[in-house]
Amino acid sequence: MRPGYDEYFMKIARIVAERSTCRRRAVGAVIVKEGRILATGYNGAPKGLKHCEEVGCLREQMKIPAGERHELCRGVHAEQNAVIQAAVFGVSIKEGTIYTTHFPCSVCVKILINAEMREIVHAEGYPDELAKKLLEESRIRLREFHG
Repeated sequence: MRPGYDEYFMKIARIVAERSTCRRRAVGAVIVKEGRILATGYNGAPKGLKHCEEVGCLREQMKIPAGERHELCRGVHAEQNAVIQAAVFGVSIKEGTIYTTHFPCSVCVKILINAEMREIVHAEGYPDELAKKLLEESRIRLREFHG
């Protein structure tokens, strides 16, 4: 049976997440507009740098809970990488929808607000109360994907 757009794009986000090099959580993101994929991203170290799989995870070593101390992570988040990919290739994502395997953190939410995204569709949760508060103040529509 032919999948609807939500199922289709979330399946793609999950496949993108398979490229992740994060030791704690594999995350994938797909930015779409008018039913077309504009950019993808997964979480991992910046281009050309050693992956967390190779050098270890500082947040893991320090036993930092999920949703805290993002600045200590050497990785770039999936949502950030998707926005960066669009910028590098000169693709406007304004008024787009981002499908992401996990609820975005507060850093990613701020980026998505400033990128003027219209909607965030996420599958799994993530414990970041500031992200939730920022989204409540924004004009971005938030939907949880069940499927």
